[in-house]
Amino acid sequence: MVRLISWNKWQNAVLCAVVAVLVAVGIAETMISHREATLAASTAKKEGAVFLPIVMYHGVLDDTSRQGQYIITPAQLEDDLKTIKEHSYTTVTMADLLDYVDNGTPLPEKPIMLTFDDGYYNNYLFADPLLERYGMQAVISPVCKWTEFYSDTPGQSDHAIYSHITWEEIRAMVVSGRWEIQNHSYDMHYCEAGKRKGTLRRASETVQTYEAALREDLSAAQQHLTTLAGVTPTTFTYPYGAMCAEALPIIKELGFRATLTCESRVNRITRDADCLYGLGRYLRPAGVTSATYFDRIFTAVEKAKK
Repeated sequence: MVRLISWNKWQNAVLCAVVAVLVAVGIAETMISHREATLAASTAKKEGAVFLPIVMYHGVLDDTSRQGQYIITPAQLEDDLKTIKEHSYTTVTMADLLDYVDNGTPLPEKPIMLTFDDGYYNNYLFADPLLERYGMQAVISPVCKWTEFYSDTPGQSDHAIYSHITWEEIRAMVVSGRWEIQNHSYDMHYCEAGKRKGTLRRASETVQTYEAALREDLSAAQQHLTTLAGVTPTTFTYPYGAMCAEALPIIKELGFRATLTCESRVNRITRDADCLYGLGRYLRPAGVTSATYFDRIFTAVEKAKK
């Protein structure tokens, strides 16, 4: 009887130990599975995003005395393109981003976008041959009223310092495959006293008046670019990066799929279409070497990936 009781106790003790081990293993496996699931989700989140730097250029002039915040020389631009190529970055356009968002078409492993604001003739004169030489693409956003003026004033249309690209030149740029044309307003590129700053709503304006003015201007630019240049822009480039809450609904209403700002940051591109609104860009000024300028950008990209 004593032996029987002892045997039963021993069996119970063994059984309890086995159960405890199984429970512990189960908990450990659950913890491991949870940790693995968390890591997998984090990895999937990063793998589903593309980190894109966008560079913002304006004027390109061979007169070194005119260099400044918004003007660099052709030699500086060429050094930029060399640096981009040396670091294995590939230029992309807004069409490429839309193709990724809409269809999942892969983007290059290391994408970068080059943008030129305002539509200066010197972009066509100096930047276009360099893009051709290095096999790269760029996005240019002309102010349509200025393009219209220089298209109608042939005697002044080829001055490197102040002229803007004509409709004929825009058509040639599109045909080349090196340039993508986007909307920078028809006539809302001002920052002087007494005028609207870019597309900002004036304090004295009602929302309805502002919306009507913005809709009319952007629609006029779209019509001119479609009719006279044979393109229909998908992106609105904010003049001066000036934004207000009332603008975006109108921009979306008119069919724009993306907007470009002047905020210095790396963009996280996903399959979510809304990620294309408010894209940041790095201004490219003179006075800093290509190596130094792009090192800061490429470092920011790697940091964003972590």
